Amino acid sequence: MTRQSTRKRGDRFQRAVTVFEKHGGILRTAEALRAGIHPHTLYAMRDAGTLERISRGVYRLAERPPLGNPDLVTVAKRVPNGVICLISALAFHDLTTQIPHEVHLALPRGAEEPRLDFPPIRTFRFTGKSFTEGIEPHRLDGVPVHIYSPEKTLADCFKFRNKIGLDTVIEALRFYRERRSVKVEELLRFAAICRVTKVMRPYLEATL
Repeated sequence: MTRQSTRKRGDRFQRAVTVFEKHGGILRTAEALRAGIHPHTLYAMRDAGTLERISRGVYRLAERPPLGNPDLVTVAKRVPNGVICLISALAFHDLTTQIPHEVHLALPRGAEEPRLDFPPIRTFRFTGKSFTEGIEPHRLDGVPVHIYSPEKTLADCFKFRNKIGLDTVIEALRFYRERRSVKVEELLRFAAICRVTKVMRPYLEATL
């Protein structure tokens, strides 16, 4: 490679690095291409170690500090219309002793099933307000991540109690009472949206 071509490649790399930095250091391939980064530049940066591949089609500046929430960040980038839910949301809100071995992700009914090689995910289909209500925007490692609020998550857990275990739900409700300001009206509102008021109310009365 000539000195001139080396300099040109360095210029392309620097311009691409600037684009990545404007987006928190992480981009999907499609986002990088829309931002003007040529595919050859993207893959050359990967091969040179300037970028690291954290999942299929998701690249990150290698010089950045390690991700604090790599699984949630990766899923948020790959499935931007999804919402972190159930045990993954409980873990984020510090309401469980469960260690998630897969990311629980809510999707609207009819959405295409995501295909990720990593991390493992488990999808749950929500409809209407049960999908759209209670979403909190968080920014993790510079990436916007949608996660259901603690109150919405508790209602969801009662709805899916047969899949995640009632013991997990009761533990989460106890941690919620101990660690957070109890918002009874919000809990009942989401219980109504998720159609679990009759199931949830006795536990609320006994626990809260």
